[in-house]
Amino acid sequence: MDEALLRSLTPRVLAILVRRGADFAAAEDAVQDALVEAVRVWPADPPRDAKGWLVTVAWRKFLDATRADTARRRREDLVDEEPAPGPAPAVDDTLQLYFLCAHPSLTPASAVALTLRAVGGLTTRQIARAYLVPEATMAQRISRAKRTVSGIGVSPVGAKPRARGKFDQPGDVATVLRVLYLVFNEGYSGDVDLAAEAIRLTRQLTAQVDHPEVAGLLALMLLHHARRAARTAPDGSLVPLAEQDRGRWDTESIAEGVEILQAALARDRLGEFQAQAAIAALHADAPTAEETDWVQIVEWYDELARLTDSPVVRLNRAVAVGEADGPGAGLAALAALDAALPRYTAVAAYLHERDGDLATAARLYAEAAHMAPNLAERDHLTRQAARLNSRRSR
Repeated sequence: MDEALLRSLTPRVLAILVRRGADFAAAEDAVQDALVEAVRVWPADPPRDAKGWLVTVAWRKFLDATRADTARRRREDLVDEEPAPGPAPAVDDTLQLYFLCAHPSLTPASAVALTLRAVGGLTTRQIARAYLVPEATMAQRISRAKRTVSGIGVSPVGAKPRARGKFDQPGDVATVLRVLYLVFNEGYSGDVDLAAEAIRLTRQLTAQVDHPEVAGLLALMLLHHARRAARTAPDGSLVPLAEQDRGRWDTESIAEGVEILQAALARDRLGEFQAQAAIAALHADAPTAEETDWVQIVEWYDELARLTDSPVVRLNRAVAVGEADGPGAGLAALAALDAALPRYTAVAAYLHERDGDLATAARLYAEAAHMAPNLAERDHLTRQAARLNSRRSR
């Protein structure tokens, strides 16, 4: 059973059912039933057209549920119009599904959570962990979001397209961009590998939406993804940016990302994704870590902080200030922030180490390890603490 294939096909099949008229919640139930059937049938009798098989079975499951539910008689017209089995349309409806999940009646948090669940394929537990809320709370949020978008369709295939840059979709482009970036980051973490899918969908979005922030997001993804091979050692441990083998960076992706970013910046409509991409481009442009233009990076963080007013941005800015103006200046910038911020302690440890206070840095690295969001980061911080303690005992 090819689980990767099922994961990639699930949102496309779901979008097709919604486009045919199924409400969101019923369509998702039908697709899940079809996946269960695929797991049972495919090992002995694999289909020639996996997507077409799933669409046919899921639609029949939906119709069976519709016929059995007398409270849904308004769907009788759908039952009478069951499409004949056959190859599924070649069109990819996944992007339209993203816009449905970004419906304006949803809060941004609910839209992101619903899309990560329905389109990205993340589990409710994974999404809850990203939001730092209990799994039961996230399950309720997703359930309410499904009910909200039920009955809302997407534009049918073949409908007359609007002018480039305009969408017939109900969702908000800014929310879709946030969703795509969260999917990319979740995929990048290695927990669920969706980074390539997020890049693919963002490329698709840039072809349909003429906006510099869409291009900025694509550039940012490409620039980050270009460093992927160098971010971990053969044993799976994290490799900090300053220690990465830059010869392993994907220079083609970097060149493409920089070109896309430059075109976006030239339009003089700066947004947060363009600013983030500019910071990533400055890192990518430096032949060595020592040659990084930290002064310009601080300037871009100032722009980003102005655009977002995000404490996380100001936390990253403190690191950049520490590199540009010295660790003392970085610690001063850090002191103005809330110590409860995620990774605050790890940043403090790094800056104290740069400032020569190894005892404080070792203690803070150990504290940060206990708060790390994943095993790889915890192991990295633990090793940093052990390294400094070893140096101090010599």
